Order: sequence, then structure tokens, then C-alpha cells
Amino acid sequence: MSQGNSSKRSDSSSTTVVAIINGKGGVGKTTTAVNIAAILAEKHNVLFVDADPQASATWWTQRHKEGVNFDLTEETNPTLLEKLRQIQDYDLIVVDTPPALRSEALQAVISSADYLVLPTPPAAMDLTALIETVRTAVMPFKIAHRVLLTKVDSRSLKETLEAQNTLLELGIPACHAFVRQYKAHERAVLDGVPITEWHGKNAKEAQADYRRVVEELQRDWNKL
Repeated sequence: MSQGNSSKRSDSSSTTVVAIINGKGGVGKTTTAVNIAAILAEKHNVLFVDADPQASATWWTQRHKEGVNFDLTEETNPTLLEKLRQIQDYDLIVVDTPPALRSEALQAVISSADYLVLPTPPAAMDLTALIETVRTAVMPFKIAHRVLLTKVDSRSLKETLEAQNTLLELGIPACHAFVRQYKAHERAVLDGVPITEWHGKNAKEAQADYRRVVEELQRDWNKL
């Protein structure tokens, strides 16, 4: 697994591995992974591992000549992904995973992770698939995790609250923060930058959503 050169160094030998997972595509998984990594990299030394064979994150972040503020490597080999915890040159490793529950690469990442973030829209069909992912791919490993509601329609927050309550009733931890659906996210991808570097319509709102998410997740990580 090749690693990029970073200008920042970790002050600790401990590296936290955070995996972004969902067995269903089109839920905002890669968008979440890239934006979380970009925000974390403002204060930490971050390696982004693109373990999704579609390599959407790699395509996105290599489109802009300035690049991103984290190191990135592509790796889909399960044997190497099982060794993520052996990488000691970073504070955090953020992994974008394949949307396939039976993927050996996904299983390897989950077994190596310290924390899992599971993005999903609040719609019933998406939530049902997410709950199945948690039960089959997450709970058996007993890894700390939290569901993140994405692509939230600001005009229908009732659906979001109902989804959060459903997860609570099932004993599945969910973020209080959520990510609203803005064209800004799509525009940022086309421009090859994370939402933190995009400056069009609703950029501030879209960025603020992910900053709230990262703040909440970090409070969880500090308990690990």
C-alpha cells in the first residue's frame, strides 16, 4: 500500500482508523468520506484510503490541480487492508469502502477499523437497507459506530426525526447532526474539491453540516 508524502507528522504513535460504510450505493458515502477527511486534515495528519473499486473518491480529488489537504492511496487488496492499523505515520486514516456487504475488502476494513460511520438518506427503503447493514456487517464485530443521515430534505425534517427515532428504538446509535441535500455537494465533486474549498451557492450551509458531524464524531472518538 503506497502512501503519499505528508508535510504534517503525527504527535502520537496511535492512529485511529475510521471507515465509511454502507451496503447500498448512492447514499452519500464517498461525499461523506472525502468531506470528513478534508475537515479532519485541517488539524490532523490524515491518510485517505480509497478501497472502493469504483475509485470515485480518487477521481474526485485528483481533478483539481491543487489537490486536497490529505494523502490519498487506492487499495482494494483485503490482505493489505487488514494491516491498516500497522500504519503509524498518520493521526487518522479515513477509508471509503465498496458498497457490497459480501466484499472481502469491506470485511477486511471493518475488522481493522476503530470506528464506523454509516451514511444513509432517511427514506424508508434506504433506512431498511442500512439497518440490515448494521445487523449483518457491524454488530458481529462490536465496533463503535454511528449512523449519519444524509441527503436530508430541509422541507421535510419530520422524516429525518422519524428516522432518528427508529434507529434509537432499535438501539442503533445515530448522529444528532445530519447532512442536508444541496447542489453544492454535486458542484464540489465536479470541481474536484471538498465542500470546504467550494464557494458557490449554499456552500457555507453544506460545509457547516459536515463540520457539525465531525465535531460530534470526534467527541465519540475521544471516548475510544
